[in-house]
Amino acid sequence: MDLPPGVPLSIEAKPAAADAEALAWSLEAYNEAAWPGHQTWQELGLFLRDAQGRILGGLTGATYAGWLSVQYFWLSAPLRGGGIGAELIALAERKAVERGCHSAYLDTFGFQAPEFYARLGYQEFGRLPYPPRGERIFLRKTLVQPSAGV
Repeated sequence: MDLPPGVPLSIEAKPAAADAEALAWSLEAYNEAAWPGHQTWQELGLFLRDAQGRILGGLTGATYAGWLSVQYFWLSAPLRGGGIGAELIALAERKAVERGCHSAYLDTFGFQAPEFYARLGYQEFGRLPYPPRGERIFLRKTLVQPSAGV
């Protein structure tokens, strides 16, 4: 890599939050110049906690440019299998629609919950191999039909 003088490269295993945000905001400014008025990035978190405040499950992600992106979704074992997970996903989807989103996407490993997401209407659109432990599966779902300008 031939960098200009005075422009060092640093490789960081744990970049500072402010440094990561500088990239995000710079990219957002670039995107806004190319796509004025697009839906901005908003984080989303839903958490289930016990009486002591310990997290028993939840979902984190973000909405951006018409899409809900689910980053992490997890329920502790006692909360699984009773419909709580489906309700959390549905709540995140409703919040996304309120924010102007038309679709959602997420990924899961083959040993996690692809069947769960399929039952909720998510459709596979890609896979990456993860030897020796299977595949990472990418899924999407249309929440509302997008408007003509999207």
